[in-house]
Amino acid sequence: MRALLILLLTATIAHAEGEKAGAFDYYVLALSWTPTWCATTGDTRSAPECSPAADRGWSLHGLWPQYHRGWPSYCKSAKRPPSRAMSGGMADIMGSAGLAWHQWKKHGRCTDLSGSDYYALAREAYESVNRPAVFAKLTRSVTLPAQVVEAAFLKANPALEPDMVAITCKEGRIQEARICLSRSLDPVPCGQDVLRDCRLKDARLDPVR
Repeated sequence: MRALLILLLTATIAHAEGEKAGAFDYYVLALSWTPTWCATTGDTRSAPECSPAADRGWSLHGLWPQYHRGWPSYCKSAKRPPSRAMSGGMADIMGSAGLAWHQWKKHGRCTDLSGSDYYALAREAYESVNRPAVFAKLTRSVTLPAQVVEAAFLKANPALEPDMVAITCKEGRIQEARICLSRSLDPVPCGQDVLRDCRLKDARLDPVR
């Protein structure tokens, strides 16, 4: 019973909010497949990134500080936050200034970087990963094993190993590719709470609009 109590307390602490900024082990780069986000969320909001003119595939969801077990969020930080213009400048890879600002509040503060430096690092991380071009060429919706998406990322990024990337699903669709990176943005193995791949063999993947 005591061991179970200690485990529960540890888990609670690991996922608590307001930790000290800068105390984390590695980053998770989360890349969203925009057609899935639009189908499950964005279309009901008439989000501009879901219009056919947006032509978005893998977009940046966020760059998240991570512990080997658990993650910090909403940390206390005295570093200067990003301006509205800075957040708006991230829309080309994140879809909207609102998402960029939310990512700063929840995750960016935990890096102990200023807002401008966090956005610059997030952009650098996004550009450091080759997004498989094959999916952008789809002309219709397909179903495929989620492992096919992981294999495509591994092929496009020879420095990645299978334990450095995880594919997630939502409502039967391919949702995200999550890639684990060191503080210097080199690929590293993911912790067990990140490395939970989608196991669907018939996950839906919609084409870029």
